[in-house]
Amino acid sequence: MGNLIKVLTRDIDNNGGNFFLDFENAQPSQSETAVWERVNQVLTEARVILDDLQAYRGAGEEIRQAIQSPGVEGVQEKAWSAVVPLVAKLKTFYEFSQKLESSLQCLLDVLTSSGSTPTQHLEQKQALARQFAHILHFTLRFDELKMTNPAIQNDFSYYRRTISRMRINNLSADAGNEVNNELANRMSLFYASATPMLKTLSDATSKFVSDNQDVPIENTTDCLSTMASVCKVMLETPEYRSRFTSDETVLFCLRVMVGVIILYDHVHPAGAFVKTSNIDMKGCIRVLKEQPPSSVEGLLNALRSVNLLSLHKHVTDANEEMRINLPAE
Repeated sequence: MGNLIKVLTRDIDNNGGNFFLDFENAQPSQSETAVWERVNQVLTEARVILDDLQAYRGAGEEIRQAIQSPGVEGVQEKAWSAVVPLVAKLKTFYEFSQKLESSLQCLLDVLTSSGSTPTQHLEQKQALARQFAHILHFTLRFDELKMTNPAIQNDFSYYRRTISRMRINNLSADAGNEVNNELANRMSLFYASATPMLKTLSDATSKFVSDNQDVPIENTTDCLSTMASVCKVMLETPEYRSRFTSDETVLFCLRVMVGVIILYDHVHPAGAFVKTSNIDMKGCIRVLKEQPPSSVEGLLNALRSVNLLSLHKHVTDANEEMRINLPAE
């Protein structure tokens, strides 16, 4: 029976995600080890990234004083000295998003390969499914922290304005600290998004589908919908929810469920919110609403935003199917 246990007795190929996946303890088999070790290096760094982001305080006071005293060189130098190491951290965060993109595509390559159903992939490659879940958990957690920290964009905007003035005045910044213009433009686009890591993963999933024309898109969407169903079943079934050794695993499952719904909506031509969706959206939303409001408000808001974007994408179809309404705020 292992770490992946069928909840229902139906045939596994038609199980629709109704099984328990051990997100806490699944370990790689010999066939998974090479990919697992590669992705594990990135996930190890992810923990450091989250710690650094959570500790990010910004240089708001120094920037405020510099703006108020534009002619005082000492104040300007103090603000610059405060901002430069912070921008170095922002650069690290951005570069990590590219590593995360590569890891996601590496996992999708295995979990969507032909020859096995999504359920079979999850049963036989539990450790990789767990890593996929950890990537989604990290992504939503990163974006939650970023959205509540306006200092990130303020610091980077000040940095770019200061660099521009230096170039105009033919002053040189420390070359070791400077972010070149091309990288700065990419970073600006990244941080301009309300959910930069989720956008990175959504774009990476779409790119995976477009770059692998020999893999049916259903392989990817079915993998995502199955993972959503796995999370929903574990959360709504007391017997299996009781297997979690930590309350944090409940929030972990909720984030993963929302993450795969958003990826599914981004990749599937019809989206996740139509009645014909392979994801039980009403069931997933019900599970979210059964949790303490403070722990799921951000997740529900994320789904509301995606639902609106998805509706806009398909609004040209006059005969569009009735869409599932998310609860009002």
